[in-house]
Amino acid sequence: MSSRFLFFCRFISLGLALSAQAQHPATACAPAASSPAESSPAASKPVTSAVDNDFIHEQFGSTCNLMPGPPQVKVDMDGDGIEDLIVAAHCSNALVDQAEKEFTVIDPYNSFYGYGNTKITTQFATEDPATRGLVLLIIHGAGAEAWRAATPKAKFVIINLPFKQISVKKLTVKKKTVMAIYAEETGGDRMTSATFWDGKKYRYQPLGSSMEQ
Repeated sequence: MSSRFLFFCRFISLGLALSAQAQHPATACAPAASSPAESSPAASKPVTSAVDNDFIHEQFGSTCNLMPGPPQVKVDMDGDGIEDLIVAAHCSNALVDQAEKEFTVIDPYNSFYGYGNTKITTQFATEDPATRGLVLLIIHGAGAEAWRAATPKAKFVIINLPFKQISVKKLTVKKKTVMAIYAEETGGDRMTSATFWDGKKYRYQPLGSSMEQ
């Protein structure tokens, strides 16, 4: 077999191989594209809590329910720069859930007049059914979620404060300015008072007969 014939055969074989490669090009194995859910971190949703009876039951137990009328106040009461919550409510038995829900029942009103033992003063009942069991619920906020935090800084149930209307504004106490809960009290004399955080506890202070303090 002549060398010319062998060269011709090799030339034909090479041509066929190149033609097959052109018709069926090799494809590189590219990594599968990740889906948006896989490539993007899960969006963090802010924790929000509506101030409704479900929220109140979670924080203070099933014996407490929101009172319609007085505003729900969100303000820094203890001066730590974190928003706190104040709401008016009715509690049929404030002491029963105190340990489980980790709040403190307090009576600044009767403490001012010399007797603040809440085991006794929770038994005091007014003649008016509308004000029986009337309380203020306070949550001291913690961290970025403030009063919505799963574990707030502190929680209080203020009992026996005879209010029919409340507002929150500044009060000067011994040359120091604090936030106070101003209350227009029940009774014909239209007495007003302020309840404020003194750094350790809530204190009651009578003011006079006008909310314009």
